[in-house]
Amino acid sequence: MKNLLAITLSITVLVFTPSFSFSQASNVQQPDLHKLLKEKGIEVVNRSVTLINDNSRFGISLDEKDGDGLAWIKHIGFSDGVVEFDVKGKDIQGQSFVGLAFHGKDNNTFDAIYLRPFNFKSSDIVRRGHCVQYISHPVYTWDKLRTDFPNKYENTIEPSPDPDLWVHVRIVVANPKISVFINENVQPSLMVEKLTDRTSGTLGFFVGNGSGGKFANLKISAKK
Repeated sequence: MKNLLAITLSITVLVFTPSFSFSQASNVQQPDLHKLLKEKGIEVVNRSVTLINDNSRFGISLDEKDGDGLAWIKHIGFSDGVVEFDVKGKDIQGQSFVGLAFHGKDNNTFDAIYLRPFNFKSSDIVRRGHCVQYISHPVYTWDKLRTDFPNKYENTIEPSPDPDLWVHVRIVVANPKISVFINENVQPSLMVEKLTDRTSGTLGFFVGNGSGGKFANLKISAKK
């Protein structure tokens, strides 16, 4: 009888993990957006803001105007860490750019991550690649990045969220790397390196030209 050679196959599953987790984080803050707005703890730029209660999401809504809009959270600085929030845009092409600004120096100088919900379910493969975007104003606007570094600072989101529903966003900033996770995805939808040497600053919600948006459930976890 021939000898049988038993071969054991070892399978390694690689899963992306951020450079730190909530268990390693300190100074976890969950600002009450309703209370902040009522107590003038939110500085709104080029938008009007209202309180919302949408399916138990107590947050704020920014209206639509020409130019970018911001809602800075006062008295909360941010450097490295994790920022989570829920956001709701709409499925109208070119009219929904919703996300987070961070490492802000002033109303024109900040980094941001934002979504384009109207591209989530597009049948156009090019548009599908423009679902989540990183920018660094004032130099690195979306159009400059798309021209100079095509497909590097924006990406698709898989599986695609429903563009008419709330989306959960988790942004991990571990300077110089930024990773963006959507809903319950364990793999990042976007991974980039910062295009500025700013490592701290203010943070707040961002809406792009002509866009409004709804925001709720903000959670900020600073790295130790």
